[in-house]
Amino acid sequence: MLTVHHLNNSRSQRILWLLEEMGTPYEIAKYQRMSPLPMAPPELREIHPLGKSPVITDGDRTIAESGAIVEYLIDRYGKGRFKPARDTDDYWKYVEWMHYAEGSAMFPLLMALFLGFLGDAGEPLRPHVDAQIALHLSYMENGLGGRRFFVGDELTGADVQLLFVLEAAGSRLAPYPGLAAYRDRTHARPAYQRAVEKGGPYQLMSR
Repeated sequence: MLTVHHLNNSRSQRILWLLEEMGTPYEIAKYQRMSPLPMAPPELREIHPLGKSPVITDGDRTIAESGAIVEYLIDRYGKGRFKPARDTDDYWKYVEWMHYAEGSAMFPLLMALFLGFLGDAGEPLRPHVDAQIALHLSYMENGLGGRRFFVGDELTGADVQLLFVLEAAGSRLAPYPGLAAYRDRTHARPAYQRAVEKGGPYQLMSR
């Protein structure tokens, strides 16, 4: 049985959403962040040496990293859906957005999170980090271009990857109406709502 090792308020929520869109049977093993720092619990290291989430186990396979998991699930269970045909222009746009989500877009948002933990000590870096976040949100707003999805006419793995970025941005989306509408439209999808119900409270949506 396919199992998602799900950490609350984490990237693993996007994996639950993808599986709900696919209609693929799966189980959830839930893990809770620690406090006061919201770190993953040490039990996750029993599943993967880095103690990260998301991680999936599928038979003898254990796979970490959101992008790798999304690609695996689409190839194994997607039945030809959720990514464009190979060697089309849309396919390479899809590949670029897939890598962009974690390779570029999330970094300044994570920096902003860590600066919040530092308090006044992080203030000298804040203008640069804020400018980088604005640059990436503007890039995504223009890339979406008012369309329903980032690539093509149907939901793809790129949307699964990028929505988490927009959720992490929270109120910073206010100057970007296209991204805000895209986020709200996606949150209204029945599969997304089922994923949140199964995964548990998801505070990224209200940041």
